[in-house]
Amino acid sequence: MFKAYKSSPDSGLLIILNYMKKFSILLILVLYSLIQLEAQESTFEKQDIVLNLGIGLGSTLYSGSNYKVGIPPVSASMEFGVIDGILEKGSIGLGCYIDYSSHKLDLTGWGWKYKNIVIAARGAFHYPLVEKLDTYTGISLGYNIAKNKEYGVVSGNTYRTTSGVIGAWFIGARYYFSDTFAVMTELGYGLTTLNIGIALKL
Repeated sequence: MFKAYKSSPDSGLLIILNYMKKFSILLILVLYSLIQLEAQESTFEKQDIVLNLGIGLGSTLYSGSNYKVGIPPVSASMEFGVIDGILEKGSIGLGCYIDYSSHKLDLTGWGWKYKNIVIAARGAFHYPLVEKLDTYTGISLGYNIAKNKEYGVVSGNTYRTTSGVIGAWFIGARYYFSDTFAVMTELGYGLTTLNIGIALKL
């Protein structure tokens, strides 16, 4: 048997007070977090020079069960701090990027071998959110130098090119274990979906 409960003005008031209490706690936590963020120092500033060395996981150029990775995307990039003091702690960096990878399309007895070299310019906006963590987002624009060769029973000597302009958007982070050494990761749409590696501040 179910018991019937009658609502009262007092119960409604208690519900409102309970929500107000939860909202107040949430507001306090958010304000505390903002205060903590204000205390963070910039990790990337004007005249800083950072070298990134990474390896890519996942490819946006070659996807599907028939594609096999030969050499995963390996990359190197150099970034120079050119402007700082944006929104107090933000900064802008410009730099260059180079990447190499190879893949194979296997179609049972024949297919294609692909080699790619990407050379690009990059720009990023940096803003520190956590101590020792350099967080940033940016874009890159460059040229994909592609060499493709057919192999197998069809001909084995047919070449074609898919070279062309390539662009990417990314978000990334570098965590510094010392003043000069960091681990880095970048996520975005470009040659790879995930790039991990190390960073050295020169």
